[in-house]
Amino acid sequence: MKNCKAQLLFLALSSLLMAQPLQAQSQTLFENALVINGLGAQFNADVLIESDIIVAVGDAADFDLSPDISRLDLAGKILIPAMIDAHAHLGYQSTSAWGADNYSRENLIANLRQYAYYGFAAVFSAGSDPEDLALALQAEQHSNAELVDSARFLFAAGMGPPGQGPNNQFLEQTAVVSEREGMTILRGLSSPQQAVLQVEEVAAKGIPFIKIWVDDRGGSQDKLSAGIYSALTGAANDLGIKVFVHQQYPADMLPLLDAGVSGFLHGRLGPALGEEIAAAMAEAGAFVVPNLGLGELRRETIGRDVFLQALLPADVAARLSEVSGQRSMAPAINTESEQDLRISMSHLLDAGADIVLGTDAGALPDHPFGYTGHRELEIFVRLGMSPMQALVAATGNAASRLGQDDLGVIETGRKASFIVLDANPLEDIRNTRSINAVYLNGRRVNRTAIAASLRND
Repeated sequence: MKNCKAQLLFLALSSLLMAQPLQAQSQTLFENALVINGLGAQFNADVLIESDIIVAVGDAADFDLSPDISRLDLAGKILIPAMIDAHAHLGYQSTSAWGADNYSRENLIANLRQYAYYGFAAVFSAGSDPEDLALALQAEQHSNAELVDSARFLFAAGMGPPGQGPNNQFLEQTAVVSEREGMTILRGLSSPQQAVLQVEEVAAKGIPFIKIWVDDRGGSQDKLSAGIYSALTGAANDLGIKVFVHQQYPADMLPLLDAGVSGFLHGRLGPALGEEIAAAMAEAGAFVVPNLGLGELRRETIGRDVFLQALLPADVAARLSEVSGQRSMAPAINTESEQDLRISMSHLLDAGADIVLGTDAGALPDHPFGYTGHRELEIFVRLGMSPMQALVAATGNAASRLGQDDLGVIETGRKASFIVLDANPLEDIRNTRSINAVYLNGRRVNRTAIAASLRND
């Protein structure tokens, strides 16, 4: 165990060194912005960046400015931190198709650039990536200037019962990728002792997250037992590894909290997630990803949305615009179910449980990266969150829970990764769509070029 801790410390220090700026830049001053800082505050301020770091926030008259400084007047604009998607599955979805055939380094980068287009600084891919390929891409992001316009790639080692875990359709695709690449994706757990050994292997590789599945998939799979996930979580916590859970039933959340998990990637909001679970979650310091859009948006003709059309090949936009048995222009919302969701959300808010943005994009076809994050925020607000609470879920909360302490907040010392908006999302959460510019690590993202490449223009 001590050797694993030393290896983790070494890898963490190495990562910090590799994360230095790709090249020096002169100062840039963003003047006269309304700043929404990612921690629940808004204020008028100037923001000074140097290289890839925010070095001052406040009144420019108090800043130490260089003679050759660049200035951008953001009067009438809003500055928010670039967002983070804390639950996705990268690599399997392209702009035109879904499945194992798409999984490659090149498609992963395309996915990350799509996230950047929509104003995301990072994305967490939850347990479905070949570990060695994922580690190599992370290292490459630190050193390759060509990847500066892509969101930061985070991932977890996936664990469940042997040969099980993801939904049955997705499980087949991960198996194909694992065999083709000759790399581990899912680690099967058949005993508490084996679980501890798997955790130690993950720690030795420097992977800071584990995702477990506790779900019988309607009786088609085995459910990971409490004895196994308790041993796993105990070992992971000892090594500083965070354990996140896919669970199907709220009834499993209390024993999982007792075991020491850090968060839930599916909220399972509804009557079963009541005050007791919400209070226990807050007391344990665990977070929850409500993950509501996956079911809802797949019933809509999302191809008609101009905010998505910009990235879609014409034939895909046409297919996703068709009214059919699965998709309608504006699906009717079940009033009773909606009220159940609102009540459950209110329990989480009243208890002070941390809510984090996540979409599950990529686990099934036609749930597009980045776009679905903006739509998830709309659902949050519809169910009772304030726009500020929704923004914090997508920025400060997500960064903190994923250990990305250089992202998610506009303050001195953080990465200069933020979105310039033309309209205020505190007045209407849909204004997160009014993207004027995206900056990642101090550099403006070429959104036009990304859109053209994803449309295959």
